[in-house]
Amino acid sequence: MVTILSLSFFLSCGGKEDKKEEKDAMKIGTQKTEKAEDSNTVNVALSGNDLMQYDKSEIKVKAGQEVTLTLRHIGKLDKKVMGHNFVLLKQGVNMQEFGLKASEAGETVDWIPEEGKDVIAHTKMLAGGESTSITFTAPAAGTYDYICSFPGHVAMMKGKFIVE
Repeated sequence: MVTILSLSFFLSCGGKEDKKEEKDAMKIGTQKTEKAEDSNTVNVALSGNDLMQYDKSEIKVKAGQEVTLTLRHIGKLDKKVMGHNFVLLKQGVNMQEFGLKASEAGETVDWIPEEGKDVIAHTKMLAGGESTSITFTAPAAGTYDYICSFPGHVAMMKGKFIVE
């Protein structure tokens, strides 16, 4: 009987030690390091397709943030037929009038009229399968329009850029 009690005492002591070691090993392996985010930068993804549509009709950022916008043309058509860009207009600019001016400005200036005097930021024109990124500082708080300036696209490819 003493042997059985001694054996069970020995096993229970050894078992606790093993469990403790296991527990310590788990603590080390499960610690997570959190990546610090810089609240002054934001990445925005936007895509356009061959049906003249952006995948977002609204983008929200904070005033003064450094915005990196990546535009992807997920269609297949050439940019001479179905080119897309992102153009962030200054407040108060009439989208339809800008679109007409863009049509007149032409392909040589990427459909950006008057050397971009009404534009905060814009990407280059993309063909299907292409992508590009631009980085700019978000303007003052308010609501701004963004469009595609390819001829005829402003009617369907537009959205609100909301700066909080």
